[in-house]
Amino acid sequence: MALNFRADLNCDMGESFGAYTMGRDEEILDIVTSANIACGFHAGDPAVMRRTVKLALEKDVAIGAHPGLQDLAGFGRRPMNISAKEAYEMAVYQIGALWGFVKAEGGRMQHVKAHGAFYNMAAKNAALAEAIAEAVYDIDPELILFGLSGSELIQAGNKTGLRTASEVFADRTYQEDGSLTPRTEPDALLTDQDTAARQVLRMVTEQKVQSVQGTDVAIQADTICIHGDKPTALGFAEHISEAFREAGIRIESCGKFL
Repeated sequence: MALNFRADLNCDMGESFGAYTMGRDEEILDIVTSANIACGFHAGDPAVMRRTVKLALEKDVAIGAHPGLQDLAGFGRRPMNISAKEAYEMAVYQIGALWGFVKAEGGRMQHVKAHGAFYNMAAKNAALAEAIAEAVYDIDPELILFGLSGSELIQAGNKTGLRTASEVFADRTYQEDGSLTPRTEPDALLTDQDTAARQVLRMVTEQKVQSVQGTDVAIQADTICIHGDKPTALGFAEHISEAFREAGIRIESCGKFL
């Protein structure tokens, strides 16, 4: 039994827009403890944002803003050459939009997690990371900043005075420097649920993950991401949740233990 271990399960959602439907948000919200809701740049729209906020509040799931690069066609996964000033402004704009919907529905936002290329760029670029952290702090210093474990985002959040949640990924492989394997690589994604569950259990209980190069990498796992845009997302969420329960790991939103 993995006594006294706690972890948050988060999922990116609210990524439908207009006539396009993506993900199984309503079902996944029965399993996860934190929801990262798209803010209209990489996905989502005002109607979807409001609907997803309402669903999360009904199911008592903690809410976070999921700001991304302004790239609907590329789903926010294509890097862009942006300045720290632009990163700050994009983050404030999107966080503020979701904050408005959360407040209008009588809720309170828990966290902010950058999306896709915005997240990956800031994980390695200190100036972008600091801009995002400052945007979060300026809106609400009580918000938690999510970032890749060991990344510049976590360092920037701590430096700014925010609470930070070190994030790991259930369905991604890792490089020996602790970064995620780029999606352009054939071994970037884990598709087998048992393999993913074993990896994430080890990250929580041993604070280690095996890189694709075969070396162990030290890691902090406060919150575990399950990608909501994948057809297998619901099955992954159910499988990992069950594996955690069997291991005695307590699943709860990170705002309750950070």
